[in-house]
Amino acid sequence: MSALVYNIIMSNIRVAIVDDQTLIREGLASLLALVPDLTVVGKASDGREALVLVAEQSPDVVLMDVRMPGMNGVTATREIRARYPHTRVIVLTTFDNDEYVFESLRAGASGYLLKNADPDHLAAAIRAVHAGDSILDPAVTQKVIRRATRPEAEPVLTERLTSREREVLRLMAEGATNAEIATQLCLAEGTVKNHVSRILGKLGAYSRAHAVRLAMEWGLLNG
Repeated sequence: MSALVYNIIMSNIRVAIVDDQTLIREGLASLLALVPDLTVVGKASDGREALVLVAEQSPDVVLMDVRMPGMNGVTATREIRARYPHTRVIVLTTFDNDEYVFESLRAGASGYLLKNADPDHLAAAIRAVHAGDSILDPAVTQKVIRRATRPEAEPVLTERLTSREREVLRLMAEGATNAEIATQLCLAEGTVKNHVSRILGKLGAYSRAHAVRLAMEWGLLNG
């Protein structure tokens, strides 16, 4: 079979890449350029650029990072799925954090893969999602199973918050800055920053506002 006939038979899947790291964007584009049935139609460095890109290029599948400045991948995924329902999204990230997984899926992502995925597996995932299937990285599949089989009200936390972290979280919920929290709790501001970082990590939150929202949903501010 000639290359021309092969390319006609193979469906051409239009792919967009969204990642704030230039090396990741260019590396993925170079890898996908080697796959005959995939065409990279554009690249974006954050969620807002992704919305413009999708509007202009109408990709079939978007490879979406999670943590990006400005509009993050979860919000961008939600907006893309709401505005352009024919465009499907695969979250491609270094994080297998529980809440990143579930926030992405709730936002409408059709797949969740880690960036260490084999290139052939990534290409196969793009094809599968384009065909209407859903794909989860093996590393996060068990997280989904655990969430589906546990009581809905019980949050998945890798560690419980300490009493000090709960105090910091309550003040965060009241809108206090790190400096204000430090003053109220008689702590160094650097110590407060460390507490905030640990809180975000334990809750699987990608921002202070997200941490507060999760804490309210899970009743962590009660008592």
